[in-house]
Formats: sequence, structure tokens, C-alpha cells
Amino acid sequence: MKRETQNVLLLLVGGALIKIVLDAGYLRYVRPVMAPWLLAAGTVIVALAVIAIVRDIRDARPIPAGQSGSSPGPACADEHHHAPRSPWLLLVPVLAIFLIAPPALGSDAVNRAGNRTVAAPGPDTTRRVPFPPLPPGEVVPMRFTDLITRAGWDSAGTLDNRTIQVTGFIVRNKAGAPFLARIVINCCAADAFPLHARLAGDNLDHYRDDQWLTVTGTVAPNTANEGNRYTPTLIVHGARPIAAPQDTYEY
Repeated sequence: MKRETQNVLLLLVGGALIKIVLDAGYLRYVRPVMAPWLLAAGTVIVALAVIAIVRDIRDARPIPAGQSGSSPGPACADEHHHAPRSPWLLLVPVLAIFLIAPPALGSDAVNRAGNRTVAAPGPDTTRRVPFPPLPPGEVVPMRFTDLITRAGWDSAGTLDNRTIQVTGFIVRNKAGAPFLARIVINCCAADAFPLHARLAGDNLDHYRDDQWLTVTGTVAPNTANEGNRYTPTLIVHGARPIAAPQDTYEY
């Protein structure tokens, strides 16, 4: 690979990092706290590429007319023949970012997880423990992670007879049963795992996979256990379709 090509490729990689930070596309891959580091890395890479390009232009010398048709020496020919091709692999993420823009993980990732789906860890996964009461109110908004944790390990029954509200996307299993799901990541999409709750109620058949909903309902007691991978049943009182949030993951 020629030096000029290396510099342009470096410029594209740095530009791609800056682009996904500015348009929030990085949220498909990593946690929000990574934004400053991605922006700094992209800026440094672009700066290095620009410095290298400017230096090459400044150091360029015109080729004497008598040497314009000369053939490269053995060393140059050997270097060209054995030039590494691995730097071209840097084009793969660049093209993916600029041309394909892969979406955030959704129902397909949940279905592919299969039996590897795990629940959010409770304070002690070996026994049930009492959780603090939910805040007062007719409807209690909850994070999906909190719903699964309380349903699986709360011995105080704080979810019993309480109306909660959670947001997630629709996933249907092979039998067509509807679930509400959310993807949780610790660092990046590579370590993502799904959480889901089975939906019970009427008027759920017309919701398609990956349709985002804000669901209001009650959790059926004792439906989340080790046998069903801590998947509670949520009895739906109402469901409101919403647009997919900019940040689709929970942390």
C-alpha cells in the first residue's frame, strides 16, 4: 500500500469515528460514556493523517525527465511485491459506517440468543431477598432491568398489585407468543444480553417484531423463576406504540 493511500485511509478512519459521535451513531455499539474517548481518538487520527499528507506534499520533489521511464530497482520491486494487504481491512468498518450504518441490536439478537438469555443479576442470585418498596403513585415507571430483577429475586412482593410502566420492543418466539424485550450492555454491543417479559392480554397480535411500545400493566406473581430464565409475565392494561429511542440499550 502506497504511503499516500495509507494517509487517506487513516483520514477516513478518523473521520468515521468523529461522524458516529456527532450523529450519535456510536450509541448502537457502545455506552454513552465512550463518546469523549471516541471523539478524542478520531480527532487524533485525523490530525496525524493531515500532518502526514502535508509533510508528503512539502517534501515532494519533481522527478527528473531522464528518470521518468526508468524501472524500479530490485529493492523497490521486492517491497512492492511483498507489501502487506492487512491495512485494507480498515476499510471494512469505514464502509460499514458510511454506507451500511448497521442498526442497534433488536429482536433478531434476542431470538439468536436462545437459551443463552440471562437475567440481570440480583443482589444475591442464590436466594430471594426483600427489596425496598416502590415509590407511591398509581403507575410506577420502571427500567426494564429493575423489572426483571424484582420479579426474579424480590421476596417482599413489591410488584404485587402494583401497576408499572416499562418500555421495550416486541419479540415473538417460534410459537408466535409476544414478549417485550430490552438489550442490556455492560461495555459495548459485543457483551450485550437480552431481557424480556412475556406479554399477556388482548390486542397484541398486530404488533410486529421490533415495534417499540410503552406498556402499562401488572406482573403476575411468581412467574419469573430459574426454570423460565427469570422471565416474568406482564399482564397488559395498555400499550402505546412509540418511535425507537435514540439510545435503545439499558446499562
